[in-house]
Amino acid sequence: MKIGLIGLNQTGKTSLFDLLTGRDTGQATGGKGSANIGSGSVPDERIDFLSALYKPKKTIYAKIELTDVAGFSVSGDGHSSGAAKFLNDVRPCDALVHVLRAFESDSVLHDLESVDPARDLEAVETEMLFADLEVIEKRIGRIKAGKKVTKENEAEIALLERCYAWLEKGGSMRDMELSEDERVSVRNFAFLTDKPRLAVVNMDEKQWESGAIPNEDALRALCAGLSIPLIALCVETELEISRLPEEDRQVFMEDMGIEQPGIAILARAVYALLGLVSFLTVGEDEVRAWTIEEGTIAKKAAGKVHSDIERGFIRAEVVKYDSIRELGSMAKVKEKGLFRLEGKEYVVVDGDIINFRFNV
Repeated sequence: MKIGLIGLNQTGKTSLFDLLTGRDTGQATGGKGSANIGSGSVPDERIDFLSALYKPKKTIYAKIELTDVAGFSVSGDGHSSGAAKFLNDVRPCDALVHVLRAFESDSVLHDLESVDPARDLEAVETEMLFADLEVIEKRIGRIKAGKKVTKENEAEIALLERCYAWLEKGGSMRDMELSEDERVSVRNFAFLTDKPRLAVVNMDEKQWESGAIPNEDALRALCAGLSIPLIALCVETELEISRLPEEDRQVFMEDMGIEQPGIAILARAVYALLGLVSFLTVGEDEVRAWTIEEGTIAKKAAGKVHSDIERGFIRAEVVKYDSIRELGSMAKVKEKGLFRLEGKEYVVVDGDIINFRFNV
């Protein structure tokens, strides 16, 4: 799952990428002009507890794959620069995180000489909407230019014209009412406004302490209209805290009123947006979190660990995390009868601790 961090220039997007991935500022991960690519470990107190309990050789947290997509600029007359590369880099991403500037800075000037996250969000969304309209225009043009227009082509044109009309009114493909078959058809076009999207307001310390976001009412209304969840982070301050000795970090976070690190807040929002959950595996060799889609059955979940386990699946030994947390050991969980054997159709729930029985 590739998560793209997107936004205009000078929003703090790359600082957020550094915070989430633990990358040192300025440490390039791609070639010149390329998007930065990295991953961030998702903090998980369940993994912390189980690692302390089992003392494994390896502890592996869930990962979020991140792409810091090159930003672009917008002038006062609405003309954009660098949007073509931005759109090209966005297409491979499975979900998008708008990074919106709220912070004030005399040394980092905004292209439009003022701070307005609602305006900036609308500018980026507009570029993606125009790109979707262009995809539709080109596809309809290719069909009509063909030697023969079949009934299937006519049906496709009718669907695309409906999509075009919806987008022209400012709609998002993600919110358009479509049948299941129609949804499958439009998925082939990889419409940008069909991608799940989340917005992060990047605040400065004064804004964080006061809770004030510039033009907040307009921003919240725009996000609600586009079905885009909104969260707030104080990126630059949190980035500075993350580079302190570990024993000092919690103190500074408490002083700032930051209850959880940014990666944890973002990960929770992304998981909710994409319908993801984690199951856990434990042992002396490894304690690990595995990310799957909500509703995944046990046999498919086994395939995340190894294809051989899925192929030779027999049973899943399942324990709820809350049970082992409360009782303190797997032995006591079994004594209480809270250890279950589940078949291949069992739907895995977030926090399940699973040992797969298999034979190949």
